[in-house]
Amino acid sequence: MNNEKNKKLYESGRFAVISTSVITIARMRVELMGFIKQQLFWFLTVASAIFTISLHPLKTLAFQAGGRLDGVQPMNLLQAIFLGFVQGATEFLPISSTAHLKAIPVALGWGDPGVAFSAVIQLGSMAAVLSYFWKDLSRIFKGATRAITLSDYMDFDFRLCMGIIFGTLPILFCGILIKIFIPDFDSSPIRSMKAIAIASIVMSIFLGLAEKFSKRQRDFEHLTMADGLLIGVAQALAVIPGVSRSGSTLTAGLFLNLERETAARFSFLLGIPAISLAGLVKLQDFFVAGVDGTQIASLAAGTISSAIFSYLAIAGLLRFLKTQTTWVFVWYRLIFGIAILSTIAPGFLQNR
Repeated sequence: MNNEKNKKLYESGRFAVISTSVITIARMRVELMGFIKQQLFWFLTVASAIFTISLHPLKTLAFQAGGRLDGVQPMNLLQAIFLGFVQGATEFLPISSTAHLKAIPVALGWGDPGVAFSAVIQLGSMAAVLSYFWKDLSRIFKGATRAITLSDYMDFDFRLCMGIIFGTLPILFCGILIKIFIPDFDSSPIRSMKAIAIASIVMSIFLGLAEKFSKRQRDFEHLTMADGLLIGVAQALAVIPGVSRSGSTLTAGLFLNLERETAARFSFLLGIPAISLAGLVKLQDFFVAGVDGTQIASLAAGTISSAIFSYLAIAGLLRFLKTQTTWVFVWYRLIFGIAILSTIAPGFLQNR
């Protein structure tokens, strides 16, 4: 009697386990199919982007493309090291490295160092961010690879990796469009000092609004692929000097209710492809056009200086944003823009 009862209980428990497993698998299948349907458009976007980019030479990926090679302006090693400091100190702060690399040397009477010099020494910033986030990048890559192997598309590392890919697409498309439709972009009025000042003021207002109204409820573990795409759209605005790549992405992250440190951290990771492509393309231009020893020495000094101060800026900003707001950058950008406009008006600074 007890044996039959135990047998019935065993069969009943076994049936319950099987039923639960079947229901769980069915739910997982429905969730996975729903996820695939939701993300199908974005996967197709990535595929089409890769196809489009593959049809263009590497130079079309430079998000500041010009019709001519803008070489390194004559400068000594101390000037190059100082400009490397300016690049490193401002690349990852939300205040626009491009604006400072043009405005500061012009104000000092050195002249505009050129887009090419600015882009190449960004390689120092790239080295710094790769060094600082190497463990994170290694974990993300390994996790994404494992997720693809297991078809686990809900894995966080996979979604973060895809978010970075999605977020990079807008600035690539902008670079291609600029190359095609504005071949003389480097010499256009968009790069004038007045345009830089206006962009700085406008972005200070947006950052102030984001700081004031952001709820800052989501940390790094709650990032989504949609966040990556939206922040990437904001990053594309950085083709306009004065906007600031880190500033626009940090602002977008705050508007998406990310914590300050999370928004900055993702901004740094998202900037790696854009900074790398811009610097490598311009570096390729130099070797194709031919450069002398003085230019190479200046580039090397500026790049090393940029790497050192970029690393310090990354560490400092992340530590700062754990306890402080972004209002200091809001006011700095506003004052910076007003200062440029006030010196252009009486002719102390040329609008070019």
